[in-house]
Amino acid sequence: MNWDQIEGKWTELKGKARSSWGELTDDDVDQLAGKRDQLVGKLQQKYGLAREEAEKQADEWAKNL
Repeated sequence: MNWDQIEGKWTELKGKARSSWGELTDDDVDQLAGKRDQLVGKLQQKYGLAREEAEKQADEWAKNL
């Protein structure tokens, strides 16, 4: 699934994001609104990941939807 599709279906996909990254709160997930850059930033913040690793995780998650 591409990120434009993810943005459009974010309401349906929020639960999948929460199950993939348990450190994200409901408020975090609501604020992301399916935007890749915001997700990457939040993963860096919550998990202490390097930008490249956070991007890799986000893209892998999107690919597996």
